[in-house]
Formats: sequence, C-alpha cells, structure tokens
Amino acid sequence: MPQTEKTFPRWIPLLGGLLGSTTCGLLLYAFSVFIRPLQAQFGWTVPEVAMAYALICLIFGLMTFPAGRLSDKYGSRKVVLVGGIIMAFGFFMVSTITPPDPAVIAAGGEAARAAGKTPLYLLYLYYGVIAGFGGGCVYLPPIATAPKWWPDKRALATGFTVVGLGLGSFVMAPMATSMINHFGSALPVFKYVGITMLILVVIAALCLKEPPKGYKPKGWSAPVQLSSEGIVKCSRDYTYEETKKTAQFWLLWIAYFCGSFAGLMVIGLIAKHGIDAMTLVYRAKEGLDAAAIIPEDVAKGIAMSASLAPSTLAVFNAAVRIMVGPLADKMGTKKIFVALFVLQTAAMLVLFPAGKSMALLASCAGLIGWNYGAMFTLFPATLLQYYGPTNQGSNYGLLFTAWGVAGFCGPFFGGKLQAMTGSFFVPFIVSAAVLAVAVAILAALKAPEKIPA
Repeated sequence: MPQTEKTFPRWIPLLGGLLGSTTCGLLLYAFSVFIRPLQAQFGWTVPEVAMAYALICLIFGLMTFPAGRLSDKYGSRKVVLVGGIIMAFGFFMVSTITPPDPAVIAAGGEAARAAGKTPLYLLYLYYGVIAGFGGGCVYLPPIATAPKWWPDKRALATGFTVVGLGLGSFVMAPMATSMINHFGSALPVFKYVGITMLILVVIAALCLKEPPKGYKPKGWSAPVQLSSEGIVKCSRDYTYEETKKTAQFWLLWIAYFCGSFAGLMVIGLIAKHGIDAMTLVYRAKEGLDAAAIIPEDVAKGIAMSASLAPSTLAVFNAAVRIMVGPLADKMGTKKIFVALFVLQTAAMLVLFPAGKSMALLASCAGLIGWNYGAMFTLFPATLLQYYGPTNQGSNYGLLFTAWGVAGFCGPFFGGKLQAMTGSFFVPFIVSAAVLAVAVAILAALKAPEKIPA
C-alpha cells in the first residue's frame, strides 16, 4: 500500500531539516566568540585561529556535493546520521586539546610554539576538517528531501529546512559567551555543545524519510504544461549529468559564489568595522589623538554598540529564510533574486559610512542579513524549478560548493584588503562590485528547456 501523509506526516521531515540546520548554525556562525579566548589560552594569533573558520567553511561547502550524491543513492537518514556523529565528534574533540603552561604563554606565542605546546593543527583537524566533513553531510540531505513532501510549497519547505542556520547562530553566540565567562575557557563549550549536537542530529536523522514514488499531497495535482497549440506537454526531471551540462547551472554557481563571498566577508568584519568607526567618532568628539587611551568603560560601551550589528544580521538572516519561501512559490525566484541582490549591492556601498552610528550600522546589517539569508532558500528553490526534485541532492550539493569556496575566499581576502589599506572601505567596495556581477547574471538568466518524457 502506498505511503501517504496519514502514515507519515509530511511536517516531520521539516522538523528534521530544522534540527539539522540548527546544529550546523551552532557549528559555523558563532566562531568569532571563540577567537580571543582560544588566543589567550593557547598563545595562538588571531589569524591562526581564524584560519580554522576559513577551513571549516571550505570543507563544509565541498562536502555537500558527495553528501547530496549519497543522499540520492542511500537516503537522507543514513547520511545525516553518520555525518552528524562525525560532526559532533570533531566539535567535542576540540575540548580535549591540552593548553600549554601559562608561563609559556606569558613568554609569547613564538616561545610556546618552540616548546611544542600549542597544537594548532589539532584545532584545524578536529574543528576544520572532521566537524566540517560531518557538517556538510548533515546540512544538504534535508534540503533535498523535505521539498519532495511539499511539491505544492517547495520554496516554503526549503526555507524551513535552512532557517536553523540563522537560529543556531543566534542561540550559540550568547550561550557560548556566557559559558566562556562561567568556565573561564572556551574548551568546555566544545564539550557540552558537542554532546548537544549529537542528540539533535540523531533526532533530525530519525525525522527524515523519502516519500514513496509518485507521492503527492491530498487534493493537489501537478500543474499541466501546454504547448502553443494547446497540447499537453509531458516532461521529466533532469538527471544530475544533464544538469551540470547546462550553462544555467554554472551561471547560478557564479551568482551563488558572488553572494556568499560578499555576505561572509561582511559577517567576519562588520563588528570590527563598527568598533573602529565608533572609536574614531569618539576620539574626534573628545579631541583625542590616535595614541590616547580610551577609558575602559567607553571601550566596552562601543564594543557592545558594535555587537548589535552581527546580532541584528543573525535575526534577519534567520527570519527571511521562511518568509521568502511563500513569495517565491507565488512569484518565482527570478524577480526576488534580482531585487534582493540590487539591495545587497546598495547596502555594501553605504556600509562603510554607516559604521559611525550604532543605529545605522545595525539597520544596514539587518538589510544585509535579510538579503544574504534569502539566498539559502532561493538558490535551492530555483534548482527545483529548473531541474526538478529527483536529483536535487546531487544538484544542490554541487551548487553549494560555491558557498564553500566563497567561505574560504571572502573572509581571507576581506582581512587581507583591510590589512593592506588600513580601512574597511576597500573590502566593502569590492563586495559591492562582486555582487553587481551576480545582479547581471541573475537578471539575464532564463530557465533551461524542459526535457520531453
């Protein structure tokens, strides 16, 4: 007897996607809170610690492709379960790294490294490689599976399965900061959150199941396509091999890279930009030169004001992933894509002067988070519209590698440009130029021809 939503409610895969993406949000988007505690405890430099984040973005993004292929072949539940165990194990193992003697740290980072007591490679291995490997396996399969249960609302289903990325980052930052303050170290966070990740991903995996062949919700029928002569046209979904041979797919890849490059660059820099800009405003107001020491309470106040920007970005990043889904189901993705990328380009252009004001910076961050978060619903939804759901795991897995490459390049080049110029102006202008390329691509993009059945 064919399985229906009576025997397996179709909202359950949505819950699996939500829990899975939330663990990925815990994994990825709050790493900045660990940088200074790890630096202080191990004697690592900020760039050394930050490289772990660039590495996990790269591994996470590249792993989604094989994860999608495996999901299409063996089912999403098995891939998420195995990947989740690996991800939780890698995150937990960071807590086992032994810090060097404080006296060695006091002697300086070079002395600590010379003593062989700063195992930086373990941070890269556990967090960047192992956790990143597992995280890529957890993230992709629900995005491919949940919309198959919701052919009537595919974009909404996609948005629901990815909203956890923003939700996880929103929860993780204050939670991790509180735990670091309580324990006086970042290592217990990796231990206890790693255990929590394991529980969440096991539940997420159990919620995932492929719909039976030919499944459709009660009362829903697939829209009929008619030729110019009024004859019903029958078409089939693209295979993975056919998908990757189309020009539209690789244009989408470039656009995804451009949007992710700019978004991830800003996520990594926006708080620091706000601190620098507001500090300059305070110095000018008080008539202080660059060498004058700012009172500690003022410095803390500026840091708190600047922290509102990434928090606002995270909230809007999470909210839009669900809210943009119904619009995409009604209007299609192209119009929304172009409008959001134009707004994102404009936001990048005003981001530098907005840094002088807490309210302006937070407003700009909210707009950037809104546009950036929408991509994670719109790109997979566009693939579904263009190529069909049959091979969505493989198709989106390959497309999402654009995010992984951008996750490495965006923060890396953003930091380099800021260091070279001593200003955030150039990185933000470069981001706007990169986004303009995406606008041109998306405005000209047309759906591929349907393949006759």
